[in-house]
Amino acid sequence: MTTLQTPSRTVTAAGSGGSAVLALRDAELSYGARRLWSHLDLDLAPGEFVAVLGPNGAGKTSLLRTVLGQQRLTSGTMSFLGQPVRRGHRKIGYIPQQRLMDAGTPLRARDMIAQGVTGSRWGILPASRAERARVDRILDEVGATAFADAPVAELSGGEQQRTRVGQAIAADPALLLCDEPLISLDLRHQRGVTELIDRQRRQQDAAVLFVTHDVNPILDVVDRVLYIAGGRFRIGSPDEVLRTDVLSDLYGTPVDVVRTMGRIVIVGANDAHDHHCDPDPHAPAPDEGRI
Repeated sequence: MTTLQTPSRTVTAAGSGGSAVLALRDAELSYGARRLWSHLDLDLAPGEFVAVLGPNGAGKTSLLRTVLGQQRLTSGTMSFLGQPVRRGHRKIGYIPQQRLMDAGTPLRARDMIAQGVTGSRWGILPASRAERARVDRILDEVGATAFADAPVAELSGGEQQRTRVGQAIAADPALLLCDEPLISLDLRHQRGVTELIDRQRRQQDAAVLFVTHDVNPILDVVDRVLYIAGGRFRIGSPDEVLRTDVLSDLYGTPVDVVRTMGRIVIVGANDAHDHHCDPDPHAPAPDEGRI
């Protein structure tokens, strides 16, 4: 049974079985006197899709950085596949925020996916026939065959993000970390990238930790929501967390949650919009007025 988490309660994922892919116990992350979150207990089960939501500066991307081994917890523990987290683990796939490459960058879509297959930083085409076949297979899986040999800098935003998904899934990761992968994509490409990530987790039983500014494009595939705001958090299903009473308590200010035409709209004191939060969690001070 999925339970709503307060800082003193541990999450039990609906339908989870076996060992957790990612486990946090009493985890805290602070920058000096500024505490992003604390007392976080989380078990991420194989095949589970957890969306990480919250305002600018809440610590969403910082959470991903701790899993990647790029940032140390202030206190508490974190384990991946039962072992302490270490940097550069091949069983963790990472899809970064959408950033268009500079014109003239020679790296091809095929080279980026080859990086994921071989673990090579430089994306040199794998020498073995089996590795070349795997690159071709992933290109086909993410719908990138038609532009496989085109420079990545010349691709559209959607094509570039499909390539990044291919790179992230190339090693059949047990965990996919997704940092705002739908930013700057139109609705069609948002749907396509979401379907790719969802298919990977269903076929390979990969867990997904998905930071997003808008939960609506992924509502149909999300199992649980981790909502971080003001140094506090809530965990549960979208219906349990994205509620007027829960978010009002979390923010300490009146918040209305409206469901209309299949979308969730969060109405705060000063604005009304689809669920949105700024993507830069390393801003000097969080903008808690935005929801």
